[in-house]
Amino acid sequence: MGLHHHHAGDGHGHDHDHGALPDGPVPPGYARVLWIALVVNALMFLVEVAAGVAAGSVSLLADAIDFAGDAGNYALSLAVLSLGLVARARAALFKAACMLLFGVLVLARAGWSALAGDVPEPLTMGIVGVLALVANVAVAALLYAYREGDANMRSVWLCTRNDAIGNLAVLLAAVGVFGTGTRWPDLLVAAVMAGLALSAGLAVLRQARRELATGSA
Repeated sequence: MGLHHHHAGDGHGHDHDHGALPDGPVPPGYARVLWIALVVNALMFLVEVAAGVAAGSVSLLADAIDFAGDAGNYALSLAVLSLGLVARARAALFKAACMLLFGVLVLARAGWSALAGDVPEPLTMGIVGVLALVANVAVAALLYAYREGDANMRSVWLCTRNDAIGNLAVLLAAVGVFGTGTRWPDLLVAAVMAGLALSAGLAVLRQARRELATGSA
């Protein structure tokens, strides 16, 4: 499908196609699993944004980018079960723009917190971080059954692994905040995660623009 590509070294899994279909007919139940994955990721995005604001944690907000990006990917995968390349590339452009915007907002929020922020609440960070990890592993388990062939299996695991690394980073930030009584572990983790979102967004943007150029030529 060629919608997203993944560089092994970029450390992040959102610049490739989650929903790459196996060759041949769409397996039964695949669309339903994509819908479940979409709903879980959209809900976790809302939970992490709400918890991030409530706990004063910027790293939770940054982790929410992951869930937003995933929800976008699953929505895209459902849409492209029937759409052509140009429509897919336009959707990818929109998604890349959203990821870039969110990354910039998180960095701005981190900067503001560095100047004026209170110490975030580590217990909320920890609880929501664990919930996020469980959600990612559950979605991976659902999608695993629909992974025919090595490349597809590899992509879902790369993506899940990267999401889980994000969740673990939030848990580390929570421990760091608890241990030091300062907000710096939270801000550091948030800055790194926002940077990853920006780099992934730029990669998707470049790819989508290339596809639009070739698709409309």
